[in-house]
Amino acid sequence: MTKNIYTGRYTTENDKDVVVFLIGMRVNNRFAIHKWGPVFTAMPGMIKELYTHKEELGFLSMESYFGLRSTVMIQYWRSTEDLLAYAKGKKHLSAWKNFNKKVGNNAAVGIYHETYELKKGKYESVYGNMPLYGLGKAMKHIPITKENMGALKRLKRCT
Repeated sequence: MTKNIYTGRYTTENDKDVVVFLIGMRVNNRFAIHKWGPVFTAMPGMIKELYTHKEELGFLSMESYFGLRSTVMIQYWRSTEDLLAYAKGKKHLSAWKNFNKKVGNNAAVGIYHETYELKKGKYESVYGNMPLYGLGKAMKHIPITKENMGALKRLKRCT
């Protein structure tokens, strides 16, 4: 199944605050699958939950990347409060407790996250000949016109 490609240049509305959350893991010892395997397999259930209950959770969208040793998910959330509420939810807390029990301070696997609050009018994006992607999948996707051509114009739209 191919994604619909939007030919031309597009951007996103930037009239709402949005939270960007990066979360990932790094395999430090490839042979310690008993340590990093449970971390890796905990994510699909949470991802399914996020997409199934997007509206009530405040989850907007995400992109995933997998490397030889590391993974990262870039998630877009409606607010920091929504993200923190999800972190305290049953499925995430169970995975977090399981991680601490099985891995703790063992150097076999590392995890990380970063949270960025983007204020309305203070972010911009460009997509050329792309399917809905990143912020373009999370926010309203609009064509670039002479009114919003150039990063400076897009950044000033909501200020």
